[in-house]
Amino acid sequence: VYKRQVSTQSTWGSLNLNTDQPLMAVALLGRRYYTPKEVAAHNTEDDLWVSALGEVLDLTSLVKKYKAGWGALTEPITRAAGTDISHWFDKDTRDIRKCIDPRTNLEAYYTPMGRFLHIPPAVATTANDIDYDLPWWLDPQYRIGLLTKKPRLIRIINTLNHHEATLEVCSEESIAEIRNRYLDINAHAASYTWKRLGRELDLGKTLEANGMPDESVEFEELGLPDDDYIPAIHIYFNDDLTVA
Repeated sequence: VYKRQVSTQSTWGSLNLNTDQPLMAVALLGRRYYTPKEVAAHNTEDDLWVSALGEVLDLTSLVKKYKAGWGALTEPITRAAGTDISHWFDKDTRDIRKCIDPRTNLEAYYTPMGRFLHIPPAVATTANDIDYDLPWWLDPQYRIGLLTKKPRLIRIINTLNHHEATLEVCSEESIAEIRNRYLDINAHAASYTWKRLGRELDLGKTLEANGMPDESVEFEELGLPDDDYIPAIHIYFNDDLTVA
């Protein structure tokens, strides 16, 4: 059984996001976490993401590679585009779940969704139908990040022009990573000081570590919508457009 180590800490852990130009570090190292909504947006065979066992996989190139010759084997994957397929896997081995095939009384992969790429045929043949080194679910080339354990909403209020934006972010992300998301709204995000209730935020820490706990559980217990109150970050322009 193949096993893959799942970690994003080796590179990120060596960085001090406060002193090592955090926005540049985030840009160079790429996105670490994604929300289920972000995965769900990639739901076609030409733009195909899935999540599985806490990882996010981009299978677009996989389906494109095999579509012409092995189209039937790509169909279960295409149907699952944009969804979480953790139920396909054994969480301990990170391999596809197995069962006893009633036709052969032998152990086989459990694929009620239909046989898909890199799953061997139920009846052994002398030729391998697809040539590959690692099955796609264990191949690191398709892994693009991790699925957040808890998405959160945050309001970002620009004190210069009073523009307010609500972003869905990942609870594991640092303020620097959230700021990188905000670049889509304001290209000069790094030219602002980010504060919460007048206190400057630590760019290398998460919302929780910066004194903004996730209160959605308490809201649920009170029978209130979890978006009834969305905490706000105020950003203050530094009059320094060095980052664009």
